[in-house]
Amino acid sequence: MVHGYSLDQTFIHKTTTHEYRIRWTRFGKTTLPALVFIHGTPWSSAVWQNLATSLSDHYNIYLYDHPGFGISPSYRRLVDAADHDKVDLDASLVLRAEASAALFKHWDIASPPHVVSHDNGGLVSLRLLLDHGIKFASLCLIDVVAIGPFGLPFFKLVAENEAVFTSIPTNFTEGLVRAYVKSATCKSLPKEIEDMLCAPWLAGGMQGSEKFLKEMVQAHYRDTGVLENEYARVGGLSPTSIIWGLDDAWLPVETAQRLKKALTAEHLVIIEEAGHLVQYDQPSKLALEMGLWLSKHSKNEI
Repeated sequence: MVHGYSLDQTFIHKTTTHEYRIRWTRFGKTTLPALVFIHGTPWSSAVWQNLATSLSDHYNIYLYDHPGFGISPSYRRLVDAADHDKVDLDASLVLRAEASAALFKHWDIASPPHVVSHDNGGLVSLRLLLDHGIKFASLCLIDVVAIGPFGLPFFKLVAENEAVFTSIPTNFTEGLVRAYVKSATCKSLPKEIEDMLCAPWLAGGMQGSEKFLKEMVQAHYRDTGVLENEYARVGGLSPTSIIWGLDDAWLPVETAQRLKKALTAEHLVIIEEAGHLVQYDQPSKLALEMGLWLSKHSKNEI
């Protein structure tokens, strides 16, 4: 049992280079409108626990952990490549979106689902829409990584000194993980929430500290220039809302304004006293905004 629900299903996706195992679950009545939550880095489906549960009386909820996050194991490389680092690099989340698209098709949901995404889950959802032709009933983007320029100074530091960081003793790396996670809120995280968010990346966790550092390296090399050329199509493909924490220290609120214009989004809400993890800084305000948005675009479904 995880976070009040169990990711009790496993979907396997294979490409010519990798095998991915995605842990997922569904709850709520199947006759209700489908609602899919997509997490970002270094998070998991756990960040959606409260919001998903609160909406489960009105929606058919789908949750999953990306490969290499939460309780989904990391990819398995199927080719013995000398340049395996290059083969594994997924800085712009093309491979992650491909695996998510395969999962969406596996679900075979009768009607287009509503999609809610956070952090670089936003980039995944936009690739689903633009690259893979997955239809959405609506799209809500919460403090998303989707429009350049990208990268915190920490990403650059790790990318340029990866060998140094991977040689740091595990107990020291735990301090890095915890500091990174805590910087995502403008309020203090309860200790149990901090522990839960950090657990996959710590010693004995499902992913480990080396995988955490790899994610920082990938973030440094992120580039969505080609995809951004297609962003003007998004508003015509799906009703789109953007929700942003006013005090997001990772992605300044000005990014939300630029993204709304780029996507021709219908709606933008700025939530005060909220950082990057709005889910924990302002859960009630987020739930209210989500409820209003979803009900507006579910009138003909319920």
